[in-house]
Amino acid sequence: MARELPRTLMSLSRAFQRGVEDLSYEIIVIDNGSDRLPDLPAMQPAPLLRRASICVPSPVGALNEALSLARAPLVGAFIDGARMASPGLLRAAHDAAQCHAHPVIALPNRQLGPNWQAISAQDGYDRATEDALLAQAGWPDPAADLFAVSFPETRQITDPMLESNALFLKADDWQRLGGFDPGFDEAGGGAANPDVFLRANALAGAQLIRVSGEATFHQIHGGTTTAGRDAAVAALKAASRSYMRLRGKPLRKVAQRGWIYDARTGTLDRGMSV
Repeated sequence: MARELPRTLMSLSRAFQRGVEDLSYEIIVIDNGSDRLPDLPAMQPAPLLRRASICVPSPVGALNEALSLARAPLVGAFIDGARMASPGLLRAAHDAAQCHAHPVIALPNRQLGPNWQAISAQDGYDRATEDALLAQAGWPDPAADLFAVSFPETRQITDPMLESNALFLKADDWQRLGGFDPGFDEAGGGAANPDVFLRANALAGAQLIRVSGEATFHQIHGGTTTAGRDAAVAALKAASRSYMRLRGKPLRKVAQRGWIYDARTGTLDRGMSV
């Protein structure tokens, strides 16, 4: 992740994020067993870097350590350090959180490149291709159009959603949830992220708020679900089996529409009431 992590962090910096002048925020990085701690970019706010107290193949323990260190009333979890943020992501998450006492704020996932990376990788898409693509888009300028050089994991903002790599809950709700489940102990965490999304939406009083107009963007790095079509299918099947074993039911997407917060207009669509 030496190539990908600095971009992810810079995308969350004050130099890249827009509309955060009045926001106080922190970034916590938990390294889960690298040979040496990663080199972090010079940025504001300077990330807090820690090595996980117990380094295992699953990122779940490291994520829960990060949650325990977080001090803000609103906390966002990125299970994948390769996913860059759009420039209005933090402002949108903050503003959407003002709309409900117990919001489950989900940012959509996108993948850099022309298609699902598991497919485009088989057609020659690699890190060098992606570097050129990001330069073409204008990165690291905040005006860079990452949407124009990426592929959506869901076509419509209201489509059933498996997970969000930028999931924001109030700190008290993370505590009610108990964080991520350590039972997902396989490399990459398996279905830990879809599981936490499902459980968050099942919390008493919770309100799903999907954010339109902002997203995270996955950089290719040979991850468990983007290393090629066969590897991706095998990883998803293994994650589904693990989820069935732990939960006693099939893994499913979150189908509820929820509310839609449009980050471009600052408006909230609560949908139809019956």
